Amino acid sequence: MRFTKTCFIILVLFFNGHFVLAQEDSAMQNNDSLNNAILKTYTRKIDLIEQQRREDSISKIELEEQLKSLKTTDNLKKEELQKKLTALKDKDAQRLIQKKAQIDSLRATAKGFPVVGFFDDTLFLVYNKLGSFSAAERADAISNRIHSLGESIRFNTDSLRLVSTENTVDLIFGEKIITSISENDALWNSTDMHAQAEKYKNIIGSELSRYKSETSFTTLIKEIGLALLVVAVIAILIFYFGRLFRWTAGRIQAEENKRIRGIQLKNYTLFDAKRQVNFLLNVNTVLKWFVILLAIYLALPVLFGIFPWTENFAQLLIGYILDPVKHILLNIWNFIPDIITIIVIILVFRYVLKGITFLKEEIENGSLHIHGFYPDWANPTYQILRVLIFAFMLIVIFPYLPGSESPVFRGVSVFLGFLFTFGSAGSLSNVIAGLVLTYMRLFKLGDRVKIGEVTGDVIEKTMLITRIRTIKNEIISIPNSTVMNSHTINYSSDCPDKGLIIHTTVTIGYDVPWRDMHQALIDAALLTEYVLKDPLPFVLQISLEDFYVSYQVNAYIREANKQSDIYSQLHTKIQDVCNSRGIEIMSPHYRAERDGSKSTIPGQDGVNEDPEITLTAKSKQK
Repeated sequence: MRFTKTCFIILVLFFNGHFVLAQEDSAMQNNDSLNNAILKTYTRKIDLIEQQRREDSISKIELEEQLKSLKTTDNLKKEELQKKLTALKDKDAQRLIQKKAQIDSLRATAKGFPVVGFFDDTLFLVYNKLGSFSAAERADAISNRIHSLGESIRFNTDSLRLVSTENTVDLIFGEKIITSISENDALWNSTDMHAQAEKYKNIIGSELSRYKSETSFTTLIKEIGLALLVVAVIAILIFYFGRLFRWTAGRIQAEENKRIRGIQLKNYTLFDAKRQVNFLLNVNTVLKWFVILLAIYLALPVLFGIFPWTENFAQLLIGYILDPVKHILLNIWNFIPDIITIIVIILVFRYVLKGITFLKEEIENGSLHIHGFYPDWANPTYQILRVLIFAFMLIVIFPYLPGSESPVFRGVSVFLGFLFTFGSAGSLSNVIAGLVLTYMRLFKLGDRVKIGEVTGDVIEKTMLITRIRTIKNEIISIPNSTVMNSHTINYSSDCPDKGLIIHTTVTIGYDVPWRDMHQALIDAALLTEYVLKDPLPFVLQISLEDFYVSYQVNAYIREANKQSDIYSQLHTKIQDVCNSRGIEIMSPHYRAERDGSKSTIPGQDGVNEDPEITLTAKSKQK
């Protein structure tokens, strides 16, 4: 089972490497297209220069032949021809300077085509065409000719020789030309043709000698043996790593409820002993596979490095680790100045926020008074300023964040802003309404209010909703936008200073004198708990109907949150006072229908009366 897992991991790494290579090949194809365009432009310019060189070469040959054909006494003609030859030589020197300038301008951007050796390593680069062969075709042809030399049994380095021609120096093995070195090849390497040809001869000879040595039977046997040794060492390491982590897992389980007793934060148990053991076992498993995979990954470059054909792949695997690490460390080093700048910015804004917090607390405590600014505005204003300060701080910090100039980073920021804007349209309207309500000061916590059809005490105010507790102990949440669009009655705002007027209406027939009725209603109000004696209650006759008069009793209270209880008491007191004074609270319609033999007044039928009401009524009669 372990062997199967190990093989699976190796296959994953192998295909992952090929996947990365495929991505790199795609990028290299784009770069090659640009490189081909650069080299084509260079080739066109060099072709024009070469065409001029050929014409000048023909002229030079003709002038030299004319010089040879002249008689020794024809000095004037000789001098004229010699001047033309000198001019052609100067022109040729100028041509070389021009070609070198063209090549130097392309050296930093243009990339040559590699001549590949037996082990997929680059021997040298080809930049320019020769005859009808492009640079890429020349590189492929030279690579194929070198590979064909490896199959030759009679090859040795002394068999390679250099032959000079009119325009090139040829590297030849037997009767076969391996490569031809032109003037342009030498200029690309900042040397002359013969020196460059000698360099290519040494490179190709060394590569062929190395190939012969590496592919010998003795060498292959040694490499295979070494590879098997590496595999054996890795297998042994994996085996002992497995045993080590099984031992640590056993030790963790053995320490349950001993050293491992869970983790508590004050009164909260973050991990009990069982959960902590499971967590540590999971960490142990993750570490085990990490160590095994790391060992395999580090062993693969060693294994691939044994064989010359896979040596480049070994370097590539090592690069997968070293290159990201170097890149990360370099980015961290380059990011240090920006980190310092960000820390300074955060400290500045932190102390600015502390100053605003101090002002907020002073205004809330009443120590600081600002004309026109109420203490209950302090906290919401502070919250708004804090959000604005944090937003401004992020704007200042943003350019110093790594990747802030990346189009992907900007695209994600725009996308998140889009989602926030359109996904929270309703919430934003409630937030804005909550801010407006705060500064309108319609109500505060504890106030008895009526919002639309809902009446109760305000128990919570947030940026999104207002919560009200009704007299039936129901909690009703009202969105702030709904509060803004509804009419609001605040019973508590002026209650402590001016008092709140409660009122109720009683209809009494015309047979009861209105003065007696006024006094009865006022006395009932004065007997009600929480009703103020100063100012005194008063009565309004609000209508004169066909059969009765509508009396409205009004009384001042300071306990707006106890209206229901006060109204209930007021109604009972009105009944008791009217009953004690013989005033029947009955509709004239009902009295017209009954036979008149029985009254609705409880006291007349022996029903117990309120002693306080009875005493008050008797004193008034006296």
